[in-house]
Amino acid sequence: MYGWEQRVLVKHYLEQGLTKTAIAERVGVSRRTLHYWLATEQLDRETEGPVRYPPRPTKLDSYQDIITERLDTYPELTAVRLFEEVKAAGYPGSLTQLKVFVRQVRPQPEPEPVVRFETPPGKQAQVDFAEVRLPWGKRFALVVVLGYSRHLWLQFYRRQTQRVLCEGLEAAFRFFGGVPREVLFDQLKAVVVDDERPDGGRVLENPEFLRFAAHWGFRIRACRPYRARTKGKVERPIGYIRQSLLYGREFLDDADLNAQALHWLAKVANVRVHHTTKEQPVVRLERDERAVLRPLPARPYQALHWHRSPPTRGPTPAVVPVEHRPLTVYAELAEAVR
Repeated sequence: MYGWEQRVLVKHYLEQGLTKTAIAERVGVSRRTLHYWLATEQLDRETEGPVRYPPRPTKLDSYQDIITERLDTYPELTAVRLFEEVKAAGYPGSLTQLKVFVRQVRPQPEPEPVVRFETPPGKQAQVDFAEVRLPWGKRFALVVVLGYSRHLWLQFYRRQTQRVLCEGLEAAFRFFGGVPREVLFDQLKAVVVDDERPDGGRVLENPEFLRFAAHWGFRIRACRPYRARTKGKVERPIGYIRQSLLYGREFLDDADLNAQALHWLAKVANVRVHHTTKEQPVVRLERDERAVLRPLPARPYQALHWHRSPPTRGPTPAVVPVEHRPLTVYAELAEAVR
């Protein structure tokens, strides 16, 4: 009896242009059978689609329903945990075989859609802190990026406080040459006291920071809780900073770290061709964005709850030398007075 494989070979040789006699000899069928297949169109009907081979039986076959049911209920169960469970049920096979099957059948969560949004020049900046470990201790990188141009600023600080945030933003605005109309933050306590939007309320800003924003002329925007990916324009550069600036470099101290950061901004980060905009951030800043940023205020911000270190004015007072004498001299003077 002729099988499916012989029909596939016959169709293959016919497509190559062989004669029916040659095909019959190669496949090992009679010419009468070959003509019968052609007359009844069995070749077209029975050889459509890709070649399919029946699956080979495995030691895991009897336990696949158990694994599938467990993953339907608990999608994040590890393959090791499932291996322990089916092994207790009698599974004699290997963990590797089970891992392959789990990768094929594990339910995959629906990816949360991420909508990339672009802002016009001068509209928005995004801000974030990133913790870094250095040989002399933990530091916090304050990162500010203009949404349109992707022009970047950063410096490193010992602490993550409201004072650091405000002084860093002032330095960033001076670096950019102006102030954007709004600044987007994560759920920083220095900025947001409470966020009642999930319950139909509103964002409650920190009063001190609200005064700071009014002085500099920008509107506070806060990401919704657990939606920090809204700040993608500032969070993606953090990985870039770690790889391009911090990795493989040596720093003497905080001053050297911040000096190298400013040099890196000027010579690397802001002159590279950005992978999204396909342009250099400095070019987009100078051409499109700087002119539409709001002007810097004439006076620095005066905080109510924290104070700046006053600048040194005038020459440093001269140190008056004091003559030091042995204690015996002072004893003799005391006796003379008596």
